[in-house]
Amino acid sequence: MLQKELRQAKSIDNVYNSAYWHLAQQDYTIAEIRTKLERKTENQEWVETVLADLIGKDYIKSDFDFAVRFAESAFSNEHGKSAIARKLRARGVATKDAAEAIEQVMYDEEIDQFELAASRLSSSFQTFHSTTKEKVYSQFTTKGFSRAEIDHALSLHPEKDTLRTKLEVNAEKADLNKEIMKLYRKGKGKRLILNELRTKLIDVENFENEIYQLEEAGDIDFYQSCLDVLNKKRYDINNRTEKSKAYAYLSRKGFDSDQIKEALNPSD
Repeated sequence: MLQKELRQAKSIDNVYNSAYWHLAQQDYTIAEIRTKLERKTENQEWVETVLADLIGKDYIKSDFDFAVRFAESAFSNEHGKSAIARKLRARGVATKDAAEAIEQVMYDEEIDQFELAASRLSSSFQTFHSTTKEKVYSQFTTKGFSRAEIDHALSLHPEKDTLRTKLEVNAEKADLNKEIMKLYRKGKGKRLILNELRTKLIDVENFENEIYQLEEAGDIDFYQSCLDVLNKKRYDINNRTEKSKAYAYLSRKGFDSDQIKEALNPSD
């Protein structure tokens, strides 16, 4: 949908009216108001005259004063200082003005980032059943808190021991049989399958029994799988050096010595 073309100002009074209308909606930085007025007219002299007049009358706050009010509101909504600084810069406030305003508000209101992070975490999460550790860190980093501040907040939360990583959540949902078959179909040997399952934090207490059942059912055959994996490569097993490379490759894939020897010596 095309944006309706803005009616251009025919006099400086129209520019004033536009400025008053925008300022009645919310606070704007000087840069933001300038951008809006420049859409209203190409007469730069009108724009600068209106801006200077309204700044002088305190209708438009200086960037520092704007940043102070913005920071006060943001801190009251439990945002961290880095997020506040980032938002102020995005709205055209100079880095120096933003930093000084934030520091002033923190000093005047005795704001402690560690306490602020703990308060926000407590109000945001009564439990951690519907989230993961990665999501909590990502959310709070976006809200302007450091790793140390988030760690501190978590250390005080009564449900901290229930917060799990995405890996842990997925591990609890995993079906050992299906996970084994998934890795087997990728041409991985028993040893590598076991290592990868452990890396994924999947419970492998019944691993040997599952392997036995799958072998008995004919669903997996590591001897055949080892041979299939070898056949996909171009090793010349009649060459000693190439044969050694093939042996090392199959070993890295998780196959045991008997399976590798049979694959490398099919005539035997």
